[in-house]
Amino acid sequence: MLKQRLYCTTLCFALIGFTALLAGCATGWTGTRITRADQHVRNEEGRYPYRENADDILHEMDLRRGDVAVDIGAGDGWWSALIAERVGKTGAVYAVEIKEELVKQMKIDHAALPQLKPRLSGTDGTGLEENSCDLAFISQVYHHLDSDGQVDYLRHLHDVVRPTGRLMVIERYINIVTKKDGHGTRFGQLINQAEEAGWVLLRYELMPGTYHYRSIFAQTELFPTEPSRRRSAAATPAR
Repeated sequence: MLKQRLYCTTLCFALIGFTALLAGCATGWTGTRITRADQHVRNEEGRYPYRENADDILHEMDLRRGDVAVDIGAGDGWWSALIAERVGKTGAVYAVEIKEELVKQMKIDHAALPQLKPRLSGTDGTGLEENSCDLAFISQVYHHLDSDGQVDYLRHLHDVVRPTGRLMVIERYINIVTKKDGHGTRFGQLINQAEEAGWVLLRYELMPGTYHYRSIFAQTELFPTEPSRRRSAAATPAR
């Protein structure tokens, strides 16, 4: 009987692992190897092709019950609703928008999710208190921020997000898909501005088939200055 139970348990874990492997292969996010020349060609229609991989993006957010998040430029609340399911009724997601009509519509559309809190804001910040959020999420909105105020906005988020919280930004990789200015941000620009505002890149990935990237940042203060090392005069450098 014991052997039978062990066999069933092992089989269940094997099936779970195999299912996860298939899911990873379907998204193409299992590694960096280029398996075919058209691997990174956009293959989804619509303005937000990366929504097809929402489960992977939510997994990368690593949100837990009771967490508090802010969705900046929430629009119709599509992402906010998914985040609300992750944080549960003990958590909250502030769906921040600058358009009053969108805020009113979100209140109607997502009335069944009390943890989803539509909020009208200005263009210079979220209006949230300091150290109030575990995650700030910006999905294809960063390039809409005033170009002279992007660093200041990231500084504002640095204050809003708790010291151990994170910032996730999804943007269209503009200097790959077009030579013109448009709806996207050069990744190098985002990195430089984030560092200037006190953020450090934890992880970055160009999402296959979308022409969009996702990036996750943590606060600079989590990385203390490395102490200087004293080298002995007799020490021989390793080669």
